[in-house]
Amino acid sequence: MYLFERSNDAIRINNDLVNGAHADIHITTHGSDVYWAWCSLMGFCTILFFVWAQMRSEGSRLFHNVAAFTSLIAAIAYFTMASNLGWTGITVEWHRTSSHVAGNTRQIFYVRYIEWFLTTPLILSNLFFVAGMSWESLVQVIIVSWILVVTRLVGALVSTTYKWGYFVFSLVTYIYIVYELLLNVRNRAASLGSDVHKAYLFPAALESLIWLIYPIAWGVCEGGNVIAPDSEAVFYGILDIATIICIPALLLFSLRDIDLARLVPSGPRAEVPVEKAAHQNGTNGAGGLDSSEVANPV
Repeated sequence: MYLFERSNDAIRINNDLVNGAHADIHITTHGSDVYWAWCSLMGFCTILFFVWAQMRSEGSRLFHNVAAFTSLIAAIAYFTMASNLGWTGITVEWHRTSSHVAGNTRQIFYVRYIEWFLTTPLILSNLFFVAGMSWESLVQVIIVSWILVVTRLVGALVSTTYKWGYFVFSLVTYIYIVYELLLNVRNRAASLGSDVHKAYLFPAALESLIWLIYPIAWGVCEGGNVIAPDSEAVFYGILDIATIICIPALLLFSLRDIDLARLVPSGPRAEVPVEKAAHQNGTNGAGGLDSSEVANPV
């Protein structure tokens, strides 16, 4: 006899009925157990990231804190899915004969997309910060990442073949993000030194590769109704652990010997000291030196 009997009542308490709509294809207790496992791992790693941040000197904790907040958001999302909450039932386009995916409506966890909407910009931010990219570039790629997540969510909520149109839109945005990471951002990282380039390149390439697998997961889960929601929990969970925990940890480890003060985002604010210096030297008046002459004396 167990001293503390283990029981997962999430499926019983929060059943497969939402707003009067029933989901024929939904997670079982096994799927809920998987989500609880991922939630626990995310929560544990959140604590580790925060502790790691406290071990750094003041002013060099940004990357660690961003990673911690990313995993915290994911832990909350996985808690919600483990509790069998944050979903709606959508009529499937493809009706399968397998008992695991047989039925008219499938459980779609919209909370998963809320998580991605919040965590994807944070993941991109850390990569852009490493390369010292401008705030303008960061905002631009964040907007594109939001389009990627929203189009994929809308596609998941559409029950007709039109869902694949939104899927194509999401693929286009993915290509743009990868283009930025592996070309523009990589070139910027290389300009900061070989150590920064080395610290950036492998995590960015790995992140781009893992993100390529997400459309496959979407196609066999929400899109094509090929695998059961329990298997979906395993598939998406592995991908999220890789992108939210493993790769950010690898990035932080790669930055351990780099002076983070070098990794300051560039942009309009970077020109302020030059203009201020020119003003203090009285060179803003007629006949004075321009800012380029102040910055580059001969």
